[in-house]
Amino acid sequence: MPRQSPDLAAVREELRKYAHPLLDFGVRETPAGRVELVIDLKNKPANIHTYYLEVHPRDLEHVQFRWTLQRMIFEGLHDYFVEMFEYTPQSIDNPAGPYELER
Repeated sequence: MPRQSPDLAAVREELRKYAHPLLDFGVRETPAGRVELVIDLKNKPANIHTYYLEVHPRDLEHVQFRWTLQRMIFEGLHDYFVEMFEYTPQSIDNPAGPYELER
């Protein structure tokens, strides 16, 4: 197994404290050497994407890293699920018709 960076190891160790019945959490290092949080559905349909969220070096160095990471996970979950909407009232391709602004 290739040697992992201390930042990658720190996030991986913290993620071991999280378990969810529907989601998998992971971490990876980008080709540029950045650390990314990976959020994915365990049994996802083919048309659902994986969510990647960069963990900034300033967050990794923060004294309250574990709480910063938890906030990032919770905010990332919000964004991930919002991105799964196939359409909203504002969508042009909404079968119910796009929302029209009242004048």
